[in-house]
Amino acid sequence: MTGNISRGFGSPGKYIQGQNELNNLYKYTDLYGKNVSVIIDGFLFNDIKALLGKIYQDDSNVNYVKFSGECSVREINRFKLESEKFKSNVIVGIGGGKTLDTAKAVSGELSIPVIIVPTAASTDAPTSALTVIYTDEGIHSDFICHKKNPDIVLVDTAIICRAPVRLLVSGMGDALATYFEALANEASDTENYVGEGYRRTMLGMMIAKLCYETLIEKGLHAKIAAENGCCTEAFEDVVEANILLSGLGFENTGCAGAHGIHTGLTELPEANSYFHGEKVAFGTICQLVLENKSPELIDEVMGFCTSVGLPVTLGEMGIEDNDDTIRIIAKHSVKEILSEPFTITEESVFNSIKTANGLGKIYSNKCH
Repeated sequence: MTGNISRGFGSPGKYIQGQNELNNLYKYTDLYGKNVSVIIDGFLFNDIKALLGKIYQDDSNVNYVKFSGECSVREINRFKLESEKFKSNVIVGIGGGKTLDTAKAVSGELSIPVIIVPTAASTDAPTSALTVIYTDEGIHSDFICHKKNPDIVLVDTAIICRAPVRLLVSGMGDALATYFEALANEASDTENYVGEGYRRTMLGMMIAKLCYETLIEKGLHAKIAAENGCCTEAFEDVVEANILLSGLGFENTGCAGAHGIHTGLTELPEANSYFHGEKVAFGTICQLVLENKSPELIDEVMGFCTSVGLPVTLGEMGIEDNDDTIRIIAKHSVKEILSEPFTITEESVFNSIKTANGLGKIYSNKCH
């Protein structure tokens, strides 16, 4: 329970979303100065650099840096030194979560603005004031809470639509947890992730609810649109839900059982080939079982997951569903589930995972 009676809400300075919005990047960087340092995902580097070379009439004012693959202290320091040498006025991060987190960290170190440009709608991290730090070998080591959220989040849905569809679906899995985790945090009166932690605003809770409603109503249509390379309004709405609504939702209301069970799943090497949101989706079902939610609600969530291709069983993530394996997940989940409004034990988490997996098997068999 939070000891703070004040309410807090955090968000990026601006959120802009639309087809070919990256072509307008210069308009936004010009707000902060002429010297721009851009960190770009390695596999996108040549294409993005060529595009930006056409956008900026004089790209001698643009410093292009290829991301190494890990948001590590060494990579942050490398980019920080390059940006200082270039006398950068603004940092731009273009790519996936680790690239964007590195850009946020450098911006924080140098106290200059940052523009975040995600190239997939696979997580809700772009809007947040958080950076997750890894070792050079890719092992999670720490996280940073920045003084502010990104100045601008720029989402080019033409680029998002060309990304693998599985990334969009994974983003739906991450966003699926937002409302249920918000409700758990509200019930337990746990502080959110804004600054040093505040109580939730009404707006934060309404955003989390709208996120869930958008997924249920439009998620399948968005997936089909993406499979056919179409930026429909349903696709645009789900991209907004994955990035903006879920991002504002989790930061302003908090995480709970779904992300805790995700952490437990990461202890299994066989789960490493599955995306964050895919594991969170299964964790959401486990949380609903843990909280004794209605069969109708669990059925709705499972129906959504199976319709878009999110896992509802351990087997669908390549994990053996024996008791020893489930016990490992439960043991490493329980210490992360701090925001539920009742006492959590390893046994209760074990039972929720095993039951959710059993329900998922029945649902999968029924659907096939």
